[in-house]
Amino acid sequence: MDQMEFYIPIVLFICTAAVIIMHIASRHRERLTMIEKGMSSEDIKALFTRGQFRANPLGVLKWGILFVFVGFATLLGNYLDAVYGIRDGAMIGLITLFAGIGLVVYYSIAAKKQV
Repeated sequence: MDQMEFYIPIVLFICTAAVIIMHIASRHRERLTMIEKGMSSEDIKALFTRGQFRANPLGVLKWGILFVFVGFATLLGNYLDAVYGIRDGAMIGLITLFAGIGLVVYYSIAAKKQV
């Protein structure tokens, strides 16, 4: 086993621990700043409650349209590869193109719903 292969998992765990520690420390600093600014404990609790999830009902529609178009692009790419032998970047281009078309379709539907 090469020495570099030995260090990869160690570095992974150290970096993961560093990210978690920095997240906790920044949240603590943020809360201390809020207390110094004069916010009450109820206001702070209201900001950090995780139970209140405001879901966008159109968000599910966006992902549904996006996955349908990406799936259609994958099917079309496989068809073009099987019938015509087109391989060089066609799948990536089709998926990108149809994902963009799907997002434009979602935007047009969402704009009509919010007006």
